[in-house]
Amino acid sequence: MKKTNAMRLLDAKKYKYKTAEYPVDENDLSAVSVATKTGEDIRRIFKTLVLIGDKTGYLVACIPGERELDLKTLAKTSKNKKVEMIPMRDLEKITGYIRGGCSPLAMKKSYPTYIDESAMEFSSILISGGRRGVQIELEPEKLAEVLNADVTSISFV
Repeated sequence: MKKTNAMRLLDAKKYKYKTAEYPVDENDLSAVSVATKTGEDIRRIFKTLVLIGDKTGYLVACIPGERELDLKTLAKTSKNKKVEMIPMRDLEKITGYIRGGCSPLAMKKSYPTYIDESAMEFSSILISGGRRGVQIELEPEKLAEVLNADVTSISFV
């Protein structure tokens, strides 16, 4: 498998991780689809969401694939009055990644990142590897450490 920038970042930190590839369906890039194709528990597959806050600018949220982001809680936690998803057309310009392949690791710039606390219930979680069809599995503590992320409750069912 060709290394992505996300993998190179983890290699540079000497963090252990595993990768998994799966077939990509351009019509369904959802976390549910990834869980089905990889045979992984949807609660361990974390999607990467990029938002903009009215006071702090861009920020990143990582939440379990079957859950929804709590915008009000994230706004309060990130010291914003409100946060909203960025327009999809701006994703690559802001992060360097495309929809369905957006990793919280090795974005063009470092943004404040928030990981849902449910990640800590597992010995490892899966995130996008930085390319469609690639997942990285690693310890949630290591992900939080490399991203200097806040781990907090930011999602609901």
